[in-house]
Amino acid sequence: MNKCGMGQFFNDFANAIAGGTKGGPAKVAVVASGLLGMINGAAVAVVVTTGSFTIPLMKKSGYDDEFAGAVVATGSVGGQLMPPVMGAAAFIMADTLGMKYNELLLSAIIPAVIYYMGILFQIQMRAEKMGMQGTPKDQLPKMSQVMKEYGHLALPIIFLVYMLFFSGKTVIMAAFYTIVFTIIVAQCRKNTRMTFQDILDAMVASAKSTVSAIACACVGIIVGSCSITGFALNMANTIISIGGKSLMFTLVFTMITCMILGMGLPSIPSYIITSTIAAPALVQLGIPALVAHMFCFYFAMFANLTPPVALAAFAAAGIAGGSPMKTGWASVKLALAGFILPYMFVYNTDLLLLDTPLAKAIQVAVTAAVGVFLISTAVEGFLFTKVNIVLRIASLIGAYLLIDSGLVTDIAGIVICAVVFVFQKAAAKKSAPAAA
Repeated sequence: MNKCGMGQFFNDFANAIAGGTKGGPAKVAVVASGLLGMINGAAVAVVVTTGSFTIPLMKKSGYDDEFAGAVVATGSVGGQLMPPVMGAAAFIMADTLGMKYNELLLSAIIPAVIYYMGILFQIQMRAEKMGMQGTPKDQLPKMSQVMKEYGHLALPIIFLVYMLFFSGKTVIMAAFYTIVFTIIVAQCRKNTRMTFQDILDAMVASAKSTVSAIACACVGIIVGSCSITGFALNMANTIISIGGKSLMFTLVFTMITCMILGMGLPSIPSYIITSTIAAPALVQLGIPALVAHMFCFYFAMFANLTPPVALAAFAAAGIAGGSPMKTGWASVKLALAGFILPYMFVYNTDLLLLDTPLAKAIQVAVTAAVGVFLISTAVEGFLFTKVNIVLRIASLIGAYLLIDSGLVTDIAGIVICAVVFVFQKAAAKKSAPAAA
């Protein structure tokens, strides 16, 4: 998919959709990085690929070096959380849990969408606070032209989804048929047509990128060694004993363990190691295995953003010319909703659609989105106009209430959101005449 020009398609597609809005270059960076990260699975590689052209655009529009780097880093890391591909680690998770891949994809959809909503909310608020405007329309690609030149490259993604969900084929066969289908579809237009050498180059590049996936072959050895020596059980017991009887403390210590174990590692070995050592601690507390593994998976991925070792953020800082450490902390701030999401689906498993009715799924999705909106408001301190400290604290309280799946707490959280919204709308109207 990379070799036939899908990266260019994603970039132009994102530009056509979001380039003209406030903070457009940053939104384009998020969408393009997320789409490419979904099929690439290597956050650092995605940062280097998309950041080389999106970071200069963001800096030109007015964003500082650290924020521009953080946008690309958070967007790239999130690609591994986004169905239908989720990088390669999701295949390992499905195999480890003994569940169908399409079931895992369904469980991952709502949290992944909410994660990106949190990033886009903050970008929008930052753009409004800075008085930014979108890229002029005459400098943006037209959607009709993009679809004419590259639209056929959407077919392999659709084909892959069909093969995974409806064909009944194994994941390996679905991937194989999609590769063949991609090559055939790419021949439809001259600008995406692949020569025999291009196909060979793609195979070579794929083989090189698979080197990091060799850890998959060692997963049995790692699990077996940890089980036989008792290391995994001892680590799990240690986490539980430190956390005491508090689930929240246990989750916090598990999070810290996952981010330490995931430092400096590609996504596949990072997930394998963290799920083997940390996930059993959560399972012992009665948390479903899928929820425990998703919790570890999220924080293993976020190790790419969290100082002192944040490879994706450091790579973005190198392109943007900003401070690596400041870029890392800016990434944590931008991805804050993502750091809270795993706690949300531990306390509210309906977010992962585990035996969840449609009405309940809609409810948890809406309340989670409102909670992320409140978090973004509190972090950026801006909604129509500057938010005072009281309303920022109220926003955090409202977001916390929405973590719980209870109807009362959901209503209370939404009421707080409505109050903050109304107050800020009125404050913006008052400040508008003064500014004029």
